[in-house]
Amino acid sequence: MSTLLIKNGRIITAVDDYYADVFVKDEIIAQIGTNLQVQADRVIDATGKLVIPGGIDPHTHMDMPFGGTNSADDFESGTIAAAFGGTTTIIDFAIQSKGRSTIEGLDTWHGKADGNATIDYAFHMIVTDMAKERLGELRELRDRGITSYKLFMAYPGVLYVDDGTLYRTFRQAGENGTRICMHAENGIVIDEIIREAVEAGHKDPVWHTRTRPTRMEAEGVHRAIAIAEVAKVPLYIVHLSSHDALEQVRIGRNRGVDVQAETCPQYLFLDSTWYEKPNFEGAKWVMTPALREKWNQASLWQGLKFGDLSAVATDHCPFCFVGQKDLGKESFTKIPNGAPGVENRMSMIFTGGVAEGRFTLNRFVELTSTSAAKTFGLFPKKGTIAVGSDADIVVFDHNRKETLSIHRPHTHHMKVDYCTFEGFEVTGWSEIVISRGRVICEDGKLVTKGGGKFIKRVGAGELNR
Repeated sequence: MSTLLIKNGRIITAVDDYYADVFVKDEIIAQIGTNLQVQADRVIDATGKLVIPGGIDPHTHMDMPFGGTNSADDFESGTIAAAFGGTTTIIDFAIQSKGRSTIEGLDTWHGKADGNATIDYAFHMIVTDMAKERLGELRELRDRGITSYKLFMAYPGVLYVDDGTLYRTFRQAGENGTRICMHAENGIVIDEIIREAVEAGHKDPVWHTRTRPTRMEAEGVHRAIAIAEVAKVPLYIVHLSSHDALEQVRIGRNRGVDVQAETCPQYLFLDSTWYEKPNFEGAKWVMTPALREKWNQASLWQGLKFGDLSAVATDHCPFCFVGQKDLGKESFTKIPNGAPGVENRMSMIFTGGVAEGRFTLNRFVELTSTSAAKTFGLFPKKGTIAVGSDADIVVFDHNRKETLSIHRPHTHHMKVDYCTFEGFEVTGWSEIVISRGRVICEDGKLVTKGGGKFIKRVGAGELNR
């Protein structure tokens, strides 16, 4: 039995803002109150700091194969980096190999993560095909704690599935009380646009964004919402990047469809001009969806403020600039898609959201933790500070400023040779990060390595107790 007392902090949840002490016993929050008189193995004085729920990143890709290589962070390095950034739970994407069982894919991802993660983790399942006779696998996945499935309208020949497969899977997921995650872009049309660009001799990274118009994202979102509405399944649009796509989410929600959407820090802070950097450097930001014209950012921030966007994830999928991204030097089509970010999310969103006056502390916690916990069957075990919840807690210095850089090692623990937000100054820093009562990071040092657990999730709308 271990105990921990956090004293004198300002506790912020998605709905609360008050001063109190938090007493942790055996990985669980046991008491909350003012001036608690209890004995503890460790006392942390949080005077002048915020005490917030550990972040939940509902969209990561650790050790993911793509384009002949694998994302640079595995579950060991990726979860340590996440912890340094204030995230205490990730939901990663297990992948079904086309034509093989989704259960086999889940077992493969357990083999990657189990015993290697430092913070807690759960899985979505990427479905690459789903014949009628295998629909029963979705029920088995639910029984094993996998209650969300991701499908792709993009990447024909690799991850793309047709509308019939979408509906079939949507329908079964709805009957099981689970949720669909959707990569919504019209990959068929985009591939034709790419073919035209390649035939015209275009090969530089900037053509990644020029061949993926926002209208094709919007069309995918519109179609996914329509299919989900007919199939009666709750829908979650991943990595939404543009005003056009957000407009379709608003229309669906106004019609009463159960559709939520996330965006990512890269779409809030970066824009398509980053692809124009010389010497192939633009390849660092080749990700899908592509970075958009800067004016889209105001619409996305507004969506976060008013609720049409419900969460901020990272789509953390890092590939090194040297040795991985440069596989695409001869053509933008060969550049591995993805960028690092799991360590930067909390400080970036605090900076752009709270420090710059766009939304409240409560909304910050909701967007970085609570909403994902509720959407994906983790709440109230995760995503809040309450008696009985897991002691996933961050002591957060809301006044501390730092500059993110690959050259400042205390700001960069991801196993990749560049920082997505190189040179950005942030306000707000995760100083002490606690996962189930274990101090993982403190004052820039790793205190505890390993010990992360797989978390079984419950279905859409249920409480995880």
